[in-house]
Amino acid sequence: MGKPKQERRLADNEALAEATLLRTSPQKLGLLAGMISGMPVDKAVVALEFSQKRIAGAVKKALESAIANAENNHGLDVDRLVVAEASVGKHLLMKRMRPRARGRSARIQKHFSKLRIVVREANEEAA
Repeated sequence: MGKPKQERRLADNEALAEATLLRTSPQKLGLLAGMISGMPVDKAVVALEFSQKRIAGAVKKALESAIANAENNHGLDVDRLVVAEASVGKHLLMKRMRPRARGRSARIQKHFSKLRIVVREANEEAA
């Protein structure tokens, strides 16, 4: 039997890529997501290539995955793609302990994030 096929949540001119378990806080990842949101994909890839942030390589990899999904799975034109949405969410939180003075300990929280990138094919009159 199996489940019936679900309806597609995105429009026909959109493609999606998600990256989970990115080892950085959502606040730091949000800076990069806000930087590339609304940019054409070729400029966004170049901006991430020359970014000084440590996590920029993982964001670039997710963006390239969204571009490949648009081209191979949905037949969209790569030259007209724009980053429509780049949203960040909380994921895992590892809790660790660190020894402190006088026999005490302090908790250290190691944050993980998830990233969702949606690319959209721009209209010809908007290009």
